[in-house]
Amino acid sequence: MTSFKNRIIRAAKLDVDLYEEVEADETAMRQAMGVVVLSSVAAGIGAITRGGFNGLIIGIIGALISWYIWAFLTYWIGTKFLPEPQTEADIGQLLRTIGFSSSPGLIRIFAIIPGLNWIISFAASIWMLIAMVIAVRQALDYNSTGRAVGVCAIGWIIQLLIMSAIFVMVR
Repeated sequence: MTSFKNRIIRAAKLDVDLYEEVEADETAMRQAMGVVVLSSVAAGIGAITRGGFNGLIIGIIGALISWYIWAFLTYWIGTKFLPEPQTEADIGQLLRTIGFSSSPGLIRIFAIIPGLNWIISFAASIWMLIAMVIAVRQALDYNSTGRAVGVCAIGWIIQLLIMSAIFVMVR
């Protein structure tokens, strides 16, 4: 458990070596999924006064689906449309690195504190986005951080459209 906790802390500290480590560690998939679930639970607890228990459950399920979709899109965009010459990756590498980039989202549990919700949620979102760019840059072996930002942005927009369509269909 210490290894898992240390990985979460290192991911939140934006430790580039951690992202390389989980990219290469094929056994880290459960840990990556665990980070996504913990981050989602933290967000749900932080927002429980607005969404209640149903919001918590829907948030966890939605986060897992969103994580997979965004990782798949990032893989596809990053390896097929915007690769660098040295880019070599598989979907598992993206799932693991992007999963750990959710580590900063654990602070969203503190959004339950009245008056701090939007500040904590905003800070967590920015921090997670920075972690995601680092995760993508490492997993896709990019030299260019700008390219990683572009891949993340394109993937995020497409993922948002897909998740919105799913939400409309389920409603």
